[in-house]
Amino acid sequence: MPAPLPPFTPETAALKVRLAEDGWNSRDPQRVSLVYTPDSQWRNRAEFVNGRAEIVAFLTRKWGKELDYRLIKELWAFTENRIAVRFAYEWHDDSNNWFRSYGNENWEFDAEGLMQRRFACINDLPIKESDRKFHWPLGRRPDDHPGLSDLGL
Repeated sequence: MPAPLPPFTPETAALKVRLAEDGWNSRDPQRVSLVYTPDSQWRNRAEFVNGRAEIVAFLTRKWGKELDYRLIKELWAFTENRIAVRFAYEWHDDSNNWFRSYGNENWEFDAEGLMQRRFACINDLPIKESDRKFHWPLGRRPDDHPGLSDLGL
């Protein structure tokens, strides 16, 4: 199946979000970088990232710190070539302190369906390991695992 291209429909926007979630849950910086334009521009929290090489470096650092990372994304809104997403992910640091990070992203795509701009706002909430809600094996979230709205998040 070809990647969803703009202009988006409700179905193709939702698929684009799920494919992005799947990619990030792979925790493979090189694979993830390929869905962005070579000159993609990001703002992630207070960090500015430009281009695929910086994306790979950023994600390598991120997943070196955020261990056992599991992410759920949910479509919030879309237009012809833009998608707004809300998300949450759970992870722990090297001292086994657990967190649930909540955020929103705004995405803009080129005509080939590559993301050319990504703006993310993220907040981290310390949680107890017993409060975790994301319990699938590392990798892609199973289709039958509840999403954010189903989990009350």
